[in-house]
Order: sequence, then C-alpha cells, then structure tokens
Amino acid sequence: MALTADDILKQLKNREFAPVYFLQGEEPYYIDLISDYIEQHALNDMEKGFNQVVMYGKDTDVSTVLLQAKRFPMMSDRQVVIVKEAQNLANLEADPEKDPAAKQLDAYLNNPLPSTILVFCHKHKTVDGRKRLGKLLSKQAVFLTTKKLYDNQVPGWINQFIKTKNLMATPQAVMMLGEYIGSDLSRLANEIEKLAINLKPGQTIDEKLVQENIGISKEYNIFELQNALVRQDVLKANRILNYFESNPKDNPLIPNLVLLFSFYSKLMTLHLLPQITEQTVAKELGNRGFLAKEYLQALRVYPYRRVLQIIGFIHQADLQSKGIEGGAMSDAAILKELVFKMLHPVPVLT
Repeated sequence: MALTADDILKQLKNREFAPVYFLQGEEPYYIDLISDYIEQHALNDMEKGFNQVVMYGKDTDVSTVLLQAKRFPMMSDRQVVIVKEAQNLANLEADPEKDPAAKQLDAYLNNPLPSTILVFCHKHKTVDGRKRLGKLLSKQAVFLTTKKLYDNQVPGWINQFIKTKNLMATPQAVMMLGEYIGSDLSRLANEIEKLAINLKPGQTIDEKLVQENIGISKEYNIFELQNALVRQDVLKANRILNYFESNPKDNPLIPNLVLLFSFYSKLMTLHLLPQITEQTVAKELGNRGFLAKEYLQALRVYPYRRVLQIIGFIHQADLQSKGIEGGAMSDAAILKELVFKMLHPVPVLT
C-alpha cells in the first residue's frame, strides 16, 4: 500500500511494523529516515546481535536476501533485514518466468514471514509501476515513492522541519538556507540540526546565525553579489569576485551559477505576470513579501530581453566550466567574465 513518509513514521512510532517495506525514489532523505528508524528502534540492543542484518544491493542478490528473510528470529519476536542500495540488486526486476530468484521474490511478497521486517532502500530511481513487480509491491508492501522538492516548495519544508524541532526562524534565514543549500533535504536537515546546537535558549535562527555556522561570509557571498548586480555596484561586485578567487574552496563556481540562474529565472517568470505589483510579485515568490521590493528593483534594472540574454550568459559559463567552451579558463575567470557581461549591457538584437 502506498503511504506518505509521515504516515509510515507515525505507524513505526506506534510500533506498528509491516512485513515488507519498499522505499524508492529520487529523494533519499525520507528513505534514510524510515530505514534508520527501523534499524534503531524495531529491536532492542540485545536482540540486534542475532536478529538484525544490513545488506547492500551491490554485494548480494535477491536469493540471498530472501534466504535471510525466511529465517526465524532467535530469542526475539521479530528480525530485521535491511537491503540498502537495493537499486543495485541485479535481478530485482527480472522476469519470474526466466529467473528463479524473481519467482521466489513474487512468492515471498505474496506470503511474507510475519516475524521478519524486510526493508528495501531503492534510491534515486523507481521500479516501473505498470509492470509485475511494481503492481505487486503496491499491493503487498508498505510502498513509498519520494520525489525531489521543487524550488518553491523548499522554504515551506524548512519552516515545517524547524517547527518539528520547536525552533523559530526569520523569513530571511529560511530564504538563505533554501537558496544556499538548495533542495538537498538531507543536507538541509543536517545544517538546521547544526544551527540548533548553537542556539541559545529562546534564540531565533536568523541570517547572522546562518552566516556564522554554514560557511557564508557576511560581506562576501553569492547573495551580496546578487544584490550588487541589482544595484549595479561594480566596485562591490569586484570585491566579492576577488574574495571568491582567494577562497575557491568556500565559493565553488557551479553552486554560484545555480543560484544566479535561479534568481534570473525568477525574474523571467515575474516579467510574464499580467500585472507587476508588490502584491503580485510577493505572491509569485511564495508570499515572501520581504523579497518583493528587491525583485521589483531587479525588474526595473533588467528588462525581459536582458534577462533572457543573461540566462544565456550563465549557460555559456556553465559550458566553460565543463571545458566545452572557452578553453582552459579558471573558475574565477569564468565568473568574472560572466559578471562583467551582467554589469555592462551589450546590444540585444531585436
């Protein structure tokens, strides 16, 4: 049966365990969260020695997994078998008419051992739900499919995660976390946990705390560069570029290109609004009113055709970083050239 991650975790916390879990999808965070919970809580420490096995798909096969799953527990009511990297099980999706192991898997899923908790962690891809195995799993197992969050969903996830930790954060801090870290939920969760450790009682997570604990320089970071571009502040932009060049490990090119692309892509979307007002812009930005004035200023500085041109420049910089264009330019030189083009308009053909 298909359930949400929250539904599954709620059942697990109530000690309601199913015989088979199949956790799959592009977003590994919830797959790890659920499998880790089962690994840590389904058995007590004494039971784990004889009754808990963790296997890896690249080092085993379906027959070996089933052999382990069919064992009876020793001095315990249940045993746990966790298959990590299950996407690497070579014969997982084999035809049962041609592969005996696939036939055994079908038989086990239809009649699993009640005393075994069998967990498949199938990351970064999914089984075909139209085929035999996908249909069988959706009926016979607790079946979870995870998806990567869209960029506009990330702030909401951050806010919800922070609430579960009984913490508070400013909208600016949430934006900074989402923009700087992106939609990698595992990394976001780790960074928020790190922030929580450094919080004083009653303290709110704010921009200063994020800057101090996630390696973002207060004055010289991609957000300040973005602001300098909007203000057309050539001096400040060049100071930031020089800082980036002096600290390349803390300021890698590709993440900075991604953030710049995200900013100008939002500008392109805003230019297409039927009416451009502070209210419509704030709504399009996910009701983040504190950003509306900044984006309105950017819209005045960068007309629609100019935004399209800059997105093309960012794409060219990405190709240069991969050695496809521009020869052997350094990352610093690529970014400097890109920023120069952003700050010094060239004629746009009409």
